[in-house]
Amino acid sequence: METLVMVSSGLCLLVGSIVCISGAIGVIRFPDFYTRMHAASVTDTLGAAAILLGLMISSTEFVVFAKLLLILLLGLLIGPTTSHVLAKAAFRNGLKPKLLKCRAELLKPSTEE
Repeated sequence: METLVMVSSGLCLLVGSIVCISGAIGVIRFPDFYTRMHAASVTDTLGAAAILLGLMISSTEFVVFAKLLLILLLGLLIGPTTSHVLAKAAFRNGLKPKLLKCRAELLKPSTEE
């Protein structure tokens, strides 16, 4: 039973770490503010949840488990909300996504006919 707990905890920690690293790579490689923010917020929420789940599995005391559960619930509520508010504020202040510019160029009528 002890090995099953340790393996599942380690697997959750490994998955969470990989997700967080992929989010960091997305922040570096994506072209504009909105795609970078999306990469950071989604992977931050999922990575933190997986890491906290791994820590909850390996915890032996109820108090530690309860604190980790509270952190997980707050993270799942606050992370997406702050990302949404940040994107909305950026859009209202005139920061346009680059993809809208590309889409507008694709929708222009072709003059090569």
